[in-house]
Amino acid sequence: MSDSAASSNLKITYPEELPVSQRREEIAAAIAKNQVVIVAGETGSGKTTQLPKICLELGRGQSGLIGHTQPRRLAARTVAQRIAQELKTELGAVVGYQVRFNDKVSEHTAVKLMTDGILLAEIQRDRLLKRYDTIIIDEAHERSLNIDFLLGYLKRLLPRRPDLKVIITSATIDVDSFSRHFDDAPVIEVSGRTFPVETHYLDASADEEGDNARRISSLVQDIDAGSFGKRGDALIFLPGERDIREVAKQLRDDTELDILPLYARLSQAEQNRVFDISKRRGLRVVLATNVAETSLTVPGIRYVIDPGEARISRYSYRTKVQRLPIEPISQASANQRQGRCGRVEAGVCLRLYSEENFNLRPEFTDPEILRTNLAAVVLQMLNLGLGEIEDFPFINPPDPRMVRDGYKLLEELGAVSAKGELTQMGRRLSRLPVDPRLGRMVLAASERDCLAEILVIASALAVQDPRDRPSDKQQQSDQAHARFKHPKSDFLAWLQLWRYYEEQRQELSQNQLRKLCKREFLSFMRMREWRDIHSQLTIACRQQKLRPEPLPPEAENYQPVHQALLAGLLGNIAQHQDDREYLGARNRKLQIFPGSSQSRKRPKWLMAAEIVETSKVFARTVASIDPLWVTDVNPGLLKKHYYQPRWQSRSGRVMAWERLSLYGLTIADKRPVHYGPISPVEARELLIREGLVAGKYRQHPPFLKHNQRLVRELEELESKVRRRDLLVDEQVLFDFYNERLPTDCYTAGRLQSWLKKNPGSDKSLRLDKALLLARDPGAEVEDQFPDNLQWQDLEFRLSYQFEPGKAADGVTVTVPVALLNRVPRFRFDWLVPGLLREKCIALVKGLPKDKRKRLVPVPNYVDQALAQLEVDDSDLLVALSRVLGSLGGLQLSPADWSPAKLDDFYRMNIRVVDAEGRLLEQGRNLGQLIEQFRSDTRQSVGVDKGSSPAQEGIIRWDFGELPREWRFRQAGIEILSYPALVDHGESVAIELVDYPGPARLAHRDGVLKLLRLHSAQSVKYLRKQLLRGNEFNLVLAGAGQDRSMLVEDLIDAAFVQAMDLAHELPRDQSDFESTLKRGKGEVVSRANEVEAIVLNSLRVLAQVRNKLSTLPAGKWNDSVTDIGAHLAALVTSGFLSGAPADWLNQYPRYMKAALQRVERLSGQYPKDQQHTALLQSLAEPMKQAAHTRDKLIDLCPAAKQYRWMLEELRVSLFAQQLGTRQAVSQKRLQQQWLEVQRWLDENPH
Repeated sequence: MSDSAASSNLKITYPEELPVSQRREEIAAAIAKNQVVIVAGETGSGKTTQLPKICLELGRGQSGLIGHTQPRRLAARTVAQRIAQELKTELGAVVGYQVRFNDKVSEHTAVKLMTDGILLAEIQRDRLLKRYDTIIIDEAHERSLNIDFLLGYLKRLLPRRPDLKVIITSATIDVDSFSRHFDDAPVIEVSGRTFPVETHYLDASADEEGDNARRISSLVQDIDAGSFGKRGDALIFLPGERDIREVAKQLRDDTELDILPLYARLSQAEQNRVFDISKRRGLRVVLATNVAETSLTVPGIRYVIDPGEARISRYSYRTKVQRLPIEPISQASANQRQGRCGRVEAGVCLRLYSEENFNLRPEFTDPEILRTNLAAVVLQMLNLGLGEIEDFPFINPPDPRMVRDGYKLLEELGAVSAKGELTQMGRRLSRLPVDPRLGRMVLAASERDCLAEILVIASALAVQDPRDRPSDKQQQSDQAHARFKHPKSDFLAWLQLWRYYEEQRQELSQNQLRKLCKREFLSFMRMREWRDIHSQLTIACRQQKLRPEPLPPEAENYQPVHQALLAGLLGNIAQHQDDREYLGARNRKLQIFPGSSQSRKRPKWLMAAEIVETSKVFARTVASIDPLWVTDVNPGLLKKHYYQPRWQSRSGRVMAWERLSLYGLTIADKRPVHYGPISPVEARELLIREGLVAGKYRQHPPFLKHNQRLVRELEELESKVRRRDLLVDEQVLFDFYNERLPTDCYTAGRLQSWLKKNPGSDKSLRLDKALLLARDPGAEVEDQFPDNLQWQDLEFRLSYQFEPGKAADGVTVTVPVALLNRVPRFRFDWLVPGLLREKCIALVKGLPKDKRKRLVPVPNYVDQALAQLEVDDSDLLVALSRVLGSLGGLQLSPADWSPAKLDDFYRMNIRVVDAEGRLLEQGRNLGQLIEQFRSDTRQSVGVDKGSSPAQEGIIRWDFGELPREWRFRQAGIEILSYPALVDHGESVAIELVDYPGPARLAHRDGVLKLLRLHSAQSVKYLRKQLLRGNEFNLVLAGAGQDRSMLVEDLIDAAFVQAMDLAHELPRDQSDFESTLKRGKGEVVSRANEVEAIVLNSLRVLAQVRNKLSTLPAGKWNDSVTDIGAHLAALVTSGFLSGAPADWLNQYPRYMKAALQRVERLSGQYPKDQQHTALLQSLAEPMKQAAHTRDKLIDLCPAAKQYRWMLEELRVSLFAQQLGTRQAVSQKRLQQQWLEVQRWLDENPH
């Protein structure tokens, strides 16, 4: 409280040169008479320093302090110093000041200078402001958020404090609004100390449009040349730092004047250069942002250049972005700029726009309350209990949308409830002296054991960046600051810088620390301000019983720190899209600010301290985050979307995917959640439809087993008859369960519990067949659609599916791979009785029209035909052609039918399985499947090695008797196989062969190999002796034969003839030993006999080859080709052992016939062509049959006879004089082929 004696002894004087001094009596009278007075005057009028003295002279400051607010800390301190000097007292005595981190107020203080923020803070403790008897609100025209709130609060307070005097000081800007606000309070206008100002409107020409830098440079040069009058210092207003740098560069290139930038982020040293005119170097040009419009007076200014633009901070409630657009300034701002000159002498203002443009501009700049986020105001008002913000007496009431946005931000922070009521979190936030978002970070940090780190970061975010970046030393400053960067977070860079500064502060003196900061491009004053805010925050935390630990020396603690930061920055998260583009909250697109350490790294998810719109929307001070961290911050803000609910049989619950989103960003997706508690009705329906009706249940209760068995039986019946109208609709089943299950039964566990508590409930849930049947299919269905297909000694399982277009649609027969070669080739074409009739009808309808119309009505003819047919392994088309042709009196052949046009279900689907029943392949082409698995012997060996005769590595007959047949089961089917010895090169093996014919051939080769293994000495001897000598060498070379292969074949032939292997083969050890003993002595003699035949044959073959080589090139090509093919067929691999002995003896004659044919070719070419054509036509059927039936000649005696009859026919045609072994002709061969064809029909395998 002030001391009256001290103030009464003051000698108060007023500088006469100040305009306010001349009107002090009028002002004093107005103050004495009115509770509120508005004093309007330009900067320099003296209102700021003289009004407190007038109040003291009136006796104010005795019952309470004279509170004098300033918008800036610097102004509060300097004004207090000036008033104290004029009153000739010490600062802190009669006149004191209090700013954020400094308090120079004593018990003798009468006049207290302070920032408007300090007065706001005092309202929380002193609602009626009883400490004050007078309050002066200075620079009210700036209309900051704090000023507008104070003016509204004072309007409410004045009726309750009639003793309180309020003085509002303002520049001559919209003073009427202040008067109206305080019920038409008197306004006293005081002129400033100004000289005349000459204003020029210089609208840009078409050439100058868009090039401000060059235009301003030209005007400065004109000023320097005296074009506008006396030379003088110039103040140029520009929208931002980039514009200042561009114009400064242009001016330095074009002139040699002293160019001085001035903006808020500038270092203290560079700002001091602007105000210290003692060190001027000629004409000065100051390039300033709108910081120089009010309060701040740049000395010595004669010229002002005003481009008419400024960067105005505007908050968008739609995008939640603090925008900084460049806008045309208001008329009031333009006049403020004009007033910066003419302070020392007559001035000149050059406006770079037209007077018409000036007149169209708004009269005043929007107050801050209309263009900023109101969260802090709303929070304080709620905490102070000031009622609804809409009812608060602001001079300009804020947009209701901005108010709602403030509430939304507080709700995001957890400070207010969804109903707008202050929460416990909100009360705690209101007691922290920082922005609510920063306060929320601090409170979150206390819960995550990272309070020390967040106090550093939050206090850093509350001050201007202390890292200086001078325009002429940007690279050096960036290098100096690089050490503090963090690879993933700009926030953690603050911790690095703090640790470094604290370490240096403790080691260095104050003066050394200042020099260090200057050297390393750090603002000493801002670093000190950072520390002050940190201290204030720490004290505030202790008041809330939060005890921060000392900052860890190097620990990163990344996740907890950023989770705490997220608590205040939920609206500032973004997800990377592509290239530099990010999608932020509420669908806003943004980019990382280029100065960030993350601008090139582009994290997938980021969090930003602020999102600002300048030339683009930028995220500043960013860090990489995990989006899942968001889920723990304020779960109430998350939007939860549930989709794809599905019954999960394993857990017996309905599960759904959960998508979490925040402000339009998908934070997490496809999170499995239990859907039952979320939507019990829908979950219960899914339990019934998917679990009970569809049978997807892990452990079927007894009633469900019963019901599913009935449903399966009817579904199989539907598949058989190919109709889906036998089983009732699923809705009937759903209704059945829905009527009987309790409403809260939406999990398997609840169902099981209900069944236990209600013993009769299981029986009530059992279906009967009558309820399930929509219509009766008839009793004959089972016979028409059998479950098995019987063929000879084999039985194949049949299954049915009614799924048109699917692979297994129709009838499916399951065939073990070991039986694939033994299935009937045509039986499957006959399908089953229930489908055969429909297939035949479809086939008839596909006949050519001229034949189809002879078989109308088709169903009648088909029924008559089927009555005459027996289902067997014969070609269905051949059978239908025969019977229907007879019934309809027309000629039908298999070529008339179009089976390929039939639907797939009219062809049997063959399902090939392994021994365990696993599917190997399925298809409708039996031939392709047989070919695909022809070499697959995995199953032929048998699955039970313990009982099967199959074995490998045999070199002696020491395994007893080899049975002719072997039966075993595979995939549920009994299989008949034929054991045989099989040649494996150095040994033999016993394998199970599918058919007796191939088994006999394989067994002959296996027995031959085993005989050779038992006669190793004889084989060795024959290899050394056979086909030796010069004559054989010449013959072999002339015939083009390889000796080693021919010798092995010759030895095999000798063993076959000596052991009589062309007839009965041994099947037990005693027979084998008898065969070996009987023929062992004849092997060498037989070999010599065969050797003689080989020599005689190859001699002639060499002559034939020689004659062929001498024929003219290109002549008689068809005959020459036939001769070559004939010789290759005679002398092929294994011909010696494969040919019967009597036919092998004919080889020399066959060779001579070929020689005579070559010798006579030139004279009998036409006749040769005729003979060749005849032979080829007779050989073609054999060729075709051999292509489909492997080893046909060896298996079929008739085919073997046909083959040698063809040889004899060749002799009779080309060398008749050599004679034939038997009578042969074209007719005889055709008759023989009929025998071959009969054998093929009887042996389809």
